[in-house]
Parts: sequence; structure tokens; C-alpha cells
Amino acid sequence: MASYLRGRASKSPVSIPGNIFLVGMMGAGKTSVGRALARRLGKTFHDSDHIIEERTGVRIPVIFDIEGEQGFRNRERAVIEEMTGHDNIVLATGGGAVLDVDNRRLLRERGTVVYLRAAVRELINRTRHDRNRPLLQTSDPQARIRAIFEERDPLYREVAHLVVETGSPTLHSLVNRLVGQLVARQAKATSSAQ
Repeated sequence: MASYLRGRASKSPVSIPGNIFLVGMMGAGKTSVGRALARRLGKTFHDSDHIIEERTGVRIPVIFDIEGEQGFRNRERAVIEEMTGHDNIVLATGGGAVLDVDNRRLLRERGTVVYLRAAVRELINRTRHDRNRPLLQTSDPQARIRAIFEERDPLYREVAHLVVETGSPTLHSLVNRLVGQLVARQAKATSSAQ
């Protein structure tokens, strides 16, 4: 696992009301960061891809093989609609969730959206041995990651309330930095409301 995902997040509780939704490319660390962030904030963690796999009983590549990408996106849309209706959760979304305009609207309206942004070279390095990513099963996965990044980066930025560059810190320091940004955003919103 990448060095930035090693380490443990601090357990001191911090109160951030509402939902937090993580968006970003495959390999950006949404699931690892999301789990640690949820523990730190006392929220329940969910991963939209894992929910889809649990409900269908098969891995995502099988869904792509049987139903195609559109079939998977339909399932993803239903899960995003359902999960964004919950309260006090951290939700890691699939990398392509932002392709759907309704998903972007629901995410933005129903919680704080954090874009975990990693450089393309880091994404290539983190996903190079992963066989569970159907969109990368091509003759040139590096070119595919670059193309996907160029298509999705503007959408991630459009939906995000916060953009966090993942770089290569430990999981602990990344979560601390993210919590600091969430606290600052909450304080700013509170002072604006007064």
C-alpha cells in the first residue's frame, strides 16, 4: 500500500456536523481516508462501490461485463441517492460518480464534498497492479488514467467544497490536514451566519 496510506489517524474526537462525501480518481485513497476520517469524527463510514458489490453479490468488473458501464452507473446513481439521504456519514464515492449531473447535485446539496486530488503519476503508481478496475483493463492503462483524469478533474472541482492534495504524507497527517480544513470551513460558516 502507498506510504501515504500507512499510519493511524488520531482518535481524538472532533465535531463536524453533517455528511462528508469523498470524491476523486481511482487510487486517490478515498476508502482509506474515509475510514480513518469517519473514526476520527465519530461518523459511520460507507463506500458506494462496496455497497454495490454487497447488494449484487459480485465484484464491479463482473457488473461491467454483464451490464456494461451504463448498468453500473445506474446502480451507482441509486446508491448515491440513498446514501446522501443519511445523516452523519462519511461516504467514499466511486471515481466516476461525478459523471452524473444528479449525483453531483445531491452530493453538493446534502453534505460537504472533499476532492482528494492526486497527481496522475501517483494514480498510475497506485493502480498499476489492481485488476479490480474495469476502466483500466486496456493495452495502455497509463494513457487511460490520463484521459480519465482530464475528463473528471473539472467535475471533481465543480462539486467540491474542499480540494485536498494527497501528495505522499502518512494517512495520519493527511486526515489531520483534512480535519483542519473541515474545522476551518465550519468556523467560517458559523461566523458568516452570525
